[in-house]
Amino acid sequence: MNEAMAGTGAFNQRLIDDGYFVFAGGLQPPESATTVDGQGEKVVSTDGPFAESKEYLGGFWVIEAPDLDVALELAAAGSKACRAKVEVRPFQTL
Repeated sequence: MNEAMAGTGAFNQRLIDDGYFVFAGGLQPPESATTVDGQGEKVVSTDGPFAESKEYLGGFWVIEAPDLDVALELAAAGSKACRAKVEVRPFQTL
């Protein structure tokens, strides 16, 4: 875990130095979540994650890359740094 944290810190610094960094953050485990449903007449809050899963999002990076190829290269470097899989997904625009 210490190696992953050190690698992630170095990768974050690379993103900052190269001008790609927008925001990054780690997340607490899924069991710390509260799911809120405000769609009905009454708001319903439930302890626990929105969906049960063996895999979960442990953290994320928001980057600004000029194109998908650069984003995928950065994802590969981030995956190596944090020693986990990285999913790449663009923001939806209006």
